[in-house]
Amino acid sequence: MKIGVPTMGDRGMDEVVCDHFGRAPTYTIVDSDTGSVRIIENRSEHMGGTGKPPEALARESVNLLLCSGLGPRAITMFQDSGIAVYVGATGSVREVLSMWREGRLQAATSENACKEHLH
Repeated sequence: MKIGVPTMGDRGMDEVVCDHFGRAPTYTIVDSDTGSVRIIENRSEHMGGTGKPPEALARESVNLLLCSGLGPRAITMFQDSGIAVYVGATGSVREVLSMWREGRLQAATSENACKEHLH
């Protein structure tokens, strides 16, 4: 399974989760089967590029997104792409993966979406 995490840079498993999903400088993708780590830059329209972050992660065959929070539109885009989303992530990628495995993150819903991101 490929797990995506919005991150602040390129330190892999030790990188810190970015609080703002769409404006994360990078996305760290961990393959839970092989242990490989891949880092992609956020080149979406939020960062002056094109497209939306959920589209970029879908192109990378991400199955699961772990993040601090995100807006309802992004949640819908991920659901439409068949990507599960969990919110409440803080700390490093390594810590976030542990939080998810321990059941300490919540599945993203319209009720726990970031209210300031209603676009």
